[in-house]
Amino acid sequence: MRHFFTTLTALVLAVVLAPLPAPAVELGDDGLHKPEWLHDTFKDMREDLDEAAGQGKRLLVIWEQRGCIYCTKMHEEVFPDPEIDALLKDRYFVVQMNLFGDEEVTDFDGTTLPEKQMAARWGVVFTPTMMFMPEEVPEGAKASEVAVATMPGAFGRLTTRALLTWVLEKGYEGEEHFQKYLARKVAEEKG
Repeated sequence: MRHFFTTLTALVLAVVLAPLPAPAVELGDDGLHKPEWLHDTFKDMREDLDEAAGQGKRLLVIWEQRGCIYCTKMHEEVFPDPEIDALLKDRYFVVQMNLFGDEEVTDFDGTTLPEKQMAARWGVVFTPTMMFMPEEVPEGAKASEVAVATMPGAFGRLTTRALLTWVLEKGYEGEEHFQKYLARKVAEEKG
């Protein structure tokens, strides 16, 4: 009988102490994921750039759509990674756009269009797409012309973390292409 209670106690402890799966990210009325690091703005790129700079952060625009399985993968498997989550919360000012949305977006050049038309103007055809903006944007520029990096699609934690870091380190200004940077980071991880 004592063996039974010891085994039962071990099973109960195993269940109680087992890591819980990451909680699902809440969906908004638009069907898009709404993690806590998103900023709800008027989608005016100049204002968002200024607000990001005022907080010492980089502006990141992420395009998503309702029902996007790849967006779900990013929100459930990649973005919750503690290092990625910390980068997004602490170092980035993230604005979400809806590929088929109707909210007005004002580009850096002053052009105002609904999200779905701005997506076409910027050449966004896949979700998720992450567009990393520079710290300063010249007058008359379109976001798609000045983005320092664009990541179309869902990638794993290592690639996503490397890109977030590469942008913060201004790797786009240097001679090491992101793919070479990523290969170096992969080699370091396997180290």
